[in-house]
Amino acid sequence: MRTLLTISLLAILVVACKDDDKELKAKRMSDPTTYTTIQWLDSIVHFDTITMGEKATVKFRFKNTGDKPLFITEARAGCGCTIPDYTKGAIAPGQGGEVTGAFDSKKAHAGIVRKSIFVTTNTQYETEHTLIFTGIINEAPVIKR
Repeated sequence: MRTLLTISLLAILVVACKDDDKELKAKRMSDPTTYTTIQWLDSIVHFDTITMGEKATVKFRFKNTGDKPLFITEARAGCGCTIPDYTKGAIAPGQGGEVTGAFDSKKAHAGIVRKSIFVTTNTQYETEHTLIFTGIINEAPVIKR
């Protein structure tokens, strides 16, 4: 019985924390007094040439050029072949971070690819930023037996 009670309390705490996190993110995005500015050091990245089926990782660096903490609240890929990640938490003024994209060419076509990652931040003028990466995918060699 005690174990069931403990598990129930933990589940309630996890759900409550997630709701608070969503509320905090929504407050940051709706309150212009918390906005800052961002400088993308890399907003277009080229990953060179890979063979179909290989993976490539791209990095986009940024710097908080404002006077308030910078928060990335979301990074989403333009397709299912890319998994984005980003620096979590507050990025202090003058400090930097990065957004990464793990691209899997398994289902892509050979040739030039151009993909996007959409990043939401608490920045003035524009809260959604589009990061682009390109590369070339060569067809996998045919193995003859």
